[in-house]
Amino acid sequence: MEQSKKAELSRIATNIRMGALTAVFSASSGHPGGSLSIADIMAYLYFSEMNIRPDDPKWEDRDRFVLSKGHTAPALYATLAERGYFPKELLKTFRQADSILQGHPDMKHIPGVDMTTGSLGLGISCACGMALAAKHTNKSFRVYAMLGDGETEEGQVWEAAMFAAHYKLSNLCAVLDLNGLQIDGPIVDVIDPTPHDKKYLAFGWNVITINGHDFDEIESAFRAAKECTDKPTIIIAKTIKGKGVSYMENQVSWHGAAPNAEQYEQGMNELRAML
Repeated sequence: MEQSKKAELSRIATNIRMGALTAVFSASSGHPGGSLSIADIMAYLYFSEMNIRPDDPKWEDRDRFVLSKGHTAPALYATLAERGYFPKELLKTFRQADSILQGHPDMKHIPGVDMTTGSLGLGISCACGMALAAKHTNKSFRVYAMLGDGETEEGQVWEAAMFAAHYKLSNLCAVLDLNGLQIDGPIVDVIDPTPHDKKYLAFGWNVITINGHDFDEIESAFRAAKECTDKPTIIIAKTIKGKGVSYMENQVSWHGAAPNAEQYEQGMNELRAML
């Protein structure tokens, strides 16, 4: 990847992190840890990978994105705002009663949201349906889905994996945010879902493992996913929960907690320094 493109994507990812942190702080509620860990991949998807039209969110031939781990909506909202789907000022209304930006994505009211999600396992299943529909109607759009690693403890995730492989959904690309932590602690201590790579291989998927914060690896992975024409792809992205905010990094306590004013300022200052 050219250095200029990498620098621009890094700037966008930082803005996404700042937007997500602002949303959670403004609501005094939300899930910052997993929102920050996916910011780099979200930046690449929406500013380099996906075929979308922010001025026409319901464009029939657009690529679809499904946030299967719906609790990290702050990252999706910040991404959509950065891409121009709605004003960034709306991020400060996150989780307010009269706001369109509720705690989980809502496809009926939020421009750019392709699927309402929240119940874990639901999103990847819906993404499979979208991909199969595209195959049946000879549409060329691709479907992308973001999974949480704790989410893969849900049986529905593996039913979807079996379904996608059976129907050879090569137009489906899932991303697994493997930050190693869920609300109750390390994933290996709660209900260990590893090794993800061997399991998805056994289910018949094309499996790619990357550093989820390295744009060269991210770009290479999505290119390889497009080149695979006979099976679905999962990109296992090894990430850092709370990436970019020092006191949040690799701390399970920040899975679902909001920073106070002092913590918010510290986090924002750290992120601003990256711009």
